[in-house]
Parts: sequence; structure tokens; C-alpha cells
Amino acid sequence: MTTKPHIITGIAAALALAACAPAVATNPPSTTTTSVQQITISYEAHNGRTAQAVVLLPSWYTKRNDPSIALVISPHGRGGWGRTNAKLWGNLPTIGGFAVINPDQMGNHLSGRFAWGAKGDVDDLARMPQILQEALPWVHVDLHRIYAVGGSMGGQETLLLLGEHPHLLAGAVAVDPLVDFALQYKNFATLPCDKTCLAGWNGPVGLKLQQFVRREVGGTPATEPQEFETRSVFTYAKAIATSGVPLQIWWTHADQIIVHPELHSGKLVTELKKLDPDEPLKVHTGQWVHTHVLRYDRQLPQMLVGLGLLNANEL
Repeated sequence: MTTKPHIITGIAAALALAACAPAVATNPPSTTTTSVQQITISYEAHNGRTAQAVVLLPSWYTKRNDPSIALVISPHGRGGWGRTNAKLWGNLPTIGGFAVINPDQMGNHLSGRFAWGAKGDVDDLARMPQILQEALPWVHVDLHRIYAVGGSMGGQETLLLLGEHPHLLAGAVAVDPLVDFALQYKNFATLPCDKTCLAGWNGPVGLKLQQFVRREVGGTPATEPQEFETRSVFTYAKAIATSGVPLQIWWTHADQIIVHPELHSGKLVTELKKLDPDEPLKVHTGQWVHTHVLRYDRQLPQMLVGLGLLNANEL
């Protein structure tokens, strides 16, 4: 099924930011509640370094009112942080009665801002339910209702999480994801960069990003093909297609960050449908600015309704 949301324009493309049924609470949340609890926790990442994650909880969730609730793992987009990704959620966790964990993450050699789906980083994402419960033991996560939602690099990592840990998730949403890492490395060189961009990056942004990739993976697609394959969603297409996990892929034909999106999301959708025509896959396409729809006051509520996190009547 393919749907086309209304076109949203007017916000310039930038570095990408940024994935459950309502909880049974003793005091059901009100749709008029406008706040969430935000708690920052620390954890040891796969590389032994300390990373942080921003946890969002319903405003009504306390040590005395602590039902088992769903958890959304939300990896951020390239150049982002957990705290910036947390802003995408607004008061939706309170309305829907679920928790969200927004980790900073860690790459193999770079920070999580440029992790690009490192194997250890994806394994860390899979550990987020355990990390949350160890840091906040009064938060009770329903292990049968764990979801992932992410955009751009976070969409790549959401899909890699589904592919590498197919039994962890009850649903996933990937928005304008990076799918073919080697292709994106090549296409970084074509990213537009005006005078402000040139000054901010001390040169063309695409060439700087290629330098970051080489530092993170140890080389180029020609010299480190296995490393690039490990971070490519296509490598896990069969595992994703046969996982039985409900998946939404939202992608824009107007993407200026994921160059040639038809060779990323478009090609992946075709491959998934070919591998398993009965896969619970929903595809949404349009002409929005890169990851613009991934926000509490745009299409994020619709995504969460599709996962069962929100009731459409509450919006």
C-alpha cells in the first residue's frame, strides 16, 4: 500500500535529525496534557566510552503510577544528538502512554553523530530496553512492545536494527533512510554547499563527510567493501522481509540529502516486496523536505497511529 501525504514546503534542508499500544495506566492520560518528563541517563557504549540517552516519559508516570509501557527506540539523524532528537516527540509520549529513548550512540571511531550504522552501535540500540531498566528500575518496559522510529541516518539504523535483531521489535518506521551506504558515500560529493555552508564546514560539505566516513570505516567502498556492506540495509533485506514485523517506510522524491532516493528507499521497497509480497509493509511517498514529516506537529502522529502507539481519536 502506498499513500501520498500532503506536500510540505517552506523549511530549508539541513543536516538530518532523526522510531505500541497505549499503556494501561491507573490514571489515563489526558489529550490536553502538554508536557513530558525528560531524564538524561548514561550508559557504556560498545567501544567502552560513556554515552548519554534522553528518556521521555509520560508526565503522569511515577514510581507509584508505574504500569508496564511500550518503548520506542529513536536513533537520531546524522549530525544530531539524542537531546535534539527528543524535541521531535513533543507531548506524544504523554498522550499515547509510552516511553521514548533517544541515545547519543557511538560509532567505531567517531561519535554517534556520525555512527552510520556501526555494528556495535546497532547492538547498543538493541540493548536500550535493558539500559533503560538498569538506569531507571522504576520504569517498567513491556518487552513485547518495543518499537524503533528514526529518520535519515536514524532511519538507516532503524532498518539495520530490524535486520540484525528481527525478534526485538514489534514495529518500525524509517523516514528518508540512508539505505545504500556505498552509494551515499559516492554521492556525498554532489551535495550542494553555498557560501554559508563552505564557511561552516571549511570547504564543501560533501568532501568533509567523505573524510568522516573514511575515518569511521577505515577506507572507501573500494578498500573496505565488507565494512560498507555491513552498514548497507540491502545486506539485511531478506531478514527484514521475513521478520513479520510491521514496517513503515516514508520517503520523499524531493530528497536533497539522500541523493537519488529512488535508489535507496525506492529500490529497497521493491526488493522487500519481491522477497515477501505478504510482508506487513506500508509505504508513504511525497515531495517533502528531507525528514520534514518526522515531527510531533507533522506526520509523526500518523506514523504512531500506524504502529498502535496512538489512537487516532486522541489527536
